Amino acid sequence: MQATPRRLLLRLLENRDHLKRSFYHKQALTNAAVQKKRVELFNKEAKRQATFITDVEKITVKYCDQPEECTLVMNKNISTPYNCAQHINQNILERSVLAEIDGQVWDMHRPIEDDCTLRFLHFRQQDPYYVNKAFWRSASVMLGAVLESAFKDNLYVELCSFPSPNVRSGSFVYDVNLKIPSWEPTKDELRSLSAEMVKLGMAGHRFERLEVDASLALKIFADNQYKKRQVPFIAAQSSSGNSVVVYKMGNFVDISCGPMISNTSHLGKVSIVGVHPIQTEEGQLFRIQGVALPKGIMLNHFSYGLLEERAAQLNSGRSQAFLAWTSLSQVSKQGHHKTLKKKKVKLFFVTVE
Repeated sequence: MQATPRRLLLRLLENRDHLKRSFYHKQALTNAAVQKKRVELFNKEAKRQATFITDVEKITVKYCDQPEECTLVMNKNISTPYNCAQHINQNILERSVLAEIDGQVWDMHRPIEDDCTLRFLHFRQQDPYYVNKAFWRSASVMLGAVLESAFKDNLYVELCSFPSPNVRSGSFVYDVNLKIPSWEPTKDELRSLSAEMVKLGMAGHRFERLEVDASLALKIFADNQYKKRQVPFIAAQSSSGNSVVVYKMGNFVDISCGPMISNTSHLGKVSIVGVHPIQTEEGQLFRIQGVALPKGIMLNHFSYGLLEERAAQLNSGRSQAFLAWTSLSQVSKQGHHKTLKKKKVKLFFVTVE
């Protein structure tokens, strides 16, 4: 049947509306909008989980460290090590980076679940191994937050993952898809990213931990192709077999098993010093690298310059929970050692850090 002018007009209008919707959808997908959605989902779930605590049950927390031992009566699944430190000493409150609950490393803002012994960990202790790892890990998460916010809205940045924190590697890292074929940042651009890290540190945002169901994690990271592919594998490795730990820091939410430092103010001198292209089977990523010192740890200009030079070299650390190029059915029981074809660095399937 021959189309009448009226039918042709209707088709044109329908096509125009479809193009408008498609254009709007593409334009609406900005990092700022995605960050807002993730924070809303995080906060909603945190409030939902809080409603499960109908009766406040008391627990005994025995503090076993300087300046003197003491016993605190706190609220089960509500009070945190940070709350305990508020009752002990202002100096302990400010310097503590992590807690140790019955010998297990614990986030400062993670609720205590039962009667326990408590110690606090800080940068100047005799063996800062766990503190240093948490600092490096937290710096990577902060770098991810900066990368999502530093570019113009028309450039949708997708964070992929970051290697397990290793201070000996010389740099903290985040792998990211910038949707551009090449980028050789100028010194001014690197300084700009470093300045954003400093601002984030000065903001003093807490690292808030939340364990969520894998289905919710998929909703939170629905707009990130890499995180979506990582979620099922990470959930399968959890104690419940179906949960994922996420952290909120300011208006930024990311996946990590943790633990993290207490808040971003523990970040001292910091520099973003290197950007390296990584060729993968799904296209190109950029490995962004930086180096930092904890707040209060001083180093002369020459020595810090040596650290910057080392940090600028390609960090070949293994990317975590890298399921971007395979399905769960393809991962063997020895998946921790399964590698992918690569051009510059090896990408491994391992637990997210």
